[in-house]
Amino acid sequence: MKVAQKIENKIKTLKEGTTFKYQQLSIESNEYSAAAKAIERLIEKGIIKRVSTGVFYKPKQTIFGELKPNEEELLKPYLFQNNKRIAYITGVSLYNRMGLTTQVPRNIKIASRDKRITVSVGNIKGNPVKSYVDVTDKNFSLLETLDALKDFKKIPDLDKNSGIKIISNQLKKLNTKEIKQLIDYALSYPPRVRAFLGALLEQINFFIDSELKTLIKSLNPLSEYNYGIDKKILPTITNWNII
Repeated sequence: MKVAQKIENKIKTLKEGTTFKYQQLSIESNEYSAAAKAIERLIEKGIIKRVSTGVFYKPKQTIFGELKPNEEELLKPYLFQNNKRIAYITGVSLYNRMGLTTQVPRNIKIASRDKRITVSVGNIKGNPVKSYVDVTDKNFSLLETLDALKDFKKIPDLDKNSGIKIISNQLKKLNTKEIKQLIDYALSYPPRVRAFLGALLEQINFFIDSELKTLIKSLNPLSEYNYGIDKKILPTITNWNII
């Protein structure tokens, strides 16, 4: 099968609004020259559009005209390597999506363990930050929760009462295995995150002594963690030296 036909067949399987790179077109290394020409022809026909160098998307047509991919979709190609997730969006952009703030950042933070990812796609600018553990498709949502706990005190326009309810509701949706994984990842985060997580888990009645003891033992009993949270909002903070 010719390279051009192979690419067209692959693009037909993609959902409208999906972004992609050459690597996702199942082409061999010796086919890239022919693939580049085929891609240019498809762009000329309007079948696909270019986002940036080496990144494209399949336009989504609506009754109002062409709908461009959303922010998350535009950044998606940069969050994966060889079809494996290596990064995730964090910072104010994440906290906005979680409902913790109404602010929309100019620059988006992209967390990865070993790769510094800088992105410039249209008006979207992405700056790298280092994740605390290796990022996978299975754990990035847990890391998002831990990031929210880490930055809780400095999230702009945050209503702490609402914020605690939002994060607590997310924790309630996790099963026991996921909670154990969350605690395991938390051990790589600063002590204040482990204390805050412990207080929240205790508040939602997550009682597996061995797991909570893991968090307690990881903390210095003489240390205090200043989050400025009223114990009326989260009574269990007194058990975790949170002030």
